[in-house]
Amino acid sequence: MVTVRDAVNAAADRTLNALLACPSSERRVLRRRLSELLKVGAPDRAEVETWLYPAPGCAMHLPARIGDYTDFYAGIHHARNVGALFRPDNALLPNYKYVPIGYHGRSSSVRPSGTPVRRPSGQRLPPGADTPVFGASQRLDIELELGVWIGQGNDLGEPIPITSADPHIAGLCLLNDWSARDLQAWEYQPLGPFLAKNFLTTVSPWVVTAEALAPFRTSQPARPAGDPPPLPYLWSESDQACGAYAIDLEVQISTEAMRRDSLPPHRLAVGSAANLYWTLAQLVTHHASGGCNLNPGDLLGTGTISTPDDTGLGSFLELTQGGQQPIALPSGETRAFLQDGDAITLTGRAVANGYVSIGFGECLGLITSALAS
Repeated sequence: MVTVRDAVNAAADRTLNALLACPSSERRVLRRRLSELLKVGAPDRAEVETWLYPAPGCAMHLPARIGDYTDFYAGIHHARNVGALFRPDNALLPNYKYVPIGYHGRSSSVRPSGTPVRRPSGQRLPPGADTPVFGASQRLDIELELGVWIGQGNDLGEPIPITSADPHIAGLCLLNDWSARDLQAWEYQPLGPFLAKNFLTTVSPWVVTAEALAPFRTSQPARPAGDPPPLPYLWSESDQACGAYAIDLEVQISTEAMRRDSLPPHRLAVGSAANLYWTLAQLVTHHASGGCNLNPGDLLGTGTISTPDDTGLGSFLELTQGGQQPIALPSGETRAFLQDGDAITLTGRAVANGYVSIGFGECLGLITSALAS
């Protein structure tokens, strides 16, 4: 019999790893009991409120010890936009519609919202040059993503069937995978991102649990006519019926000059988290399909989520056409990529008719200057 004490004991640690490792049935029991204690008119509510703290006075920490971090590339509109910048006649490589593309990131540099973003340094190849130089990145960018917190893991060598993937997803957050595009362009061939991505990844301050998000699940958008169906190990009718999430996403910028002049943040993009080519369950299943063991507290990034039109482009690389069309800001400034003093805020809210919406909190980063080399 599942008791609330099991989940309470798991939640009493300094991180949420043990709670994330609990079966979803135990987390639901804890969630239900907390709801009973806090609802209006509950007999113990006054006592319980003595244990609550005002959110503005709390310092948020990473919710879990992140053993591993994997970043996917599941936003097809972003993938197509970026591909078109470099391969106008072949924006998407042949494997994109068959396999969830991803790479292993750096878990040690994942930080909670509000952590300053120091401009990274590395090698870049200036335009027209034959040899690289070392120095601060000149093309610092954002990536609007969802973060997926892994709950129960799987044993080494044991894959996770698509029909069993959902229980391994404990909850979601917002994720900004800061990217140094000039470093990335020089170093990514042949093995992929390295210093361009490993300097910082920002996550929003709490885990919005899978149980809380259940009412906001929606059908996965149908693949365009002519696209190949997923291979059988990635296909589930039930996952296609409710594998996407109705989460509204937004990106805002506030420059140092805007804050000095008391100008409000400027909205750069707004879109839906449903603009992913692969479901979260498909990402989990593919990750484990070769026998990789996922562990409680592991973090997955979805990849940049952009809209099919220009209203919700999730990176400056797309917003400015690779830096060729800078954005005009209300302060009279322009931005091709991020400058020191810029603050980027991601927000998200799960919305569905008949349900109270759920916010994800801010995913905030302020750009600071690079260390002197």
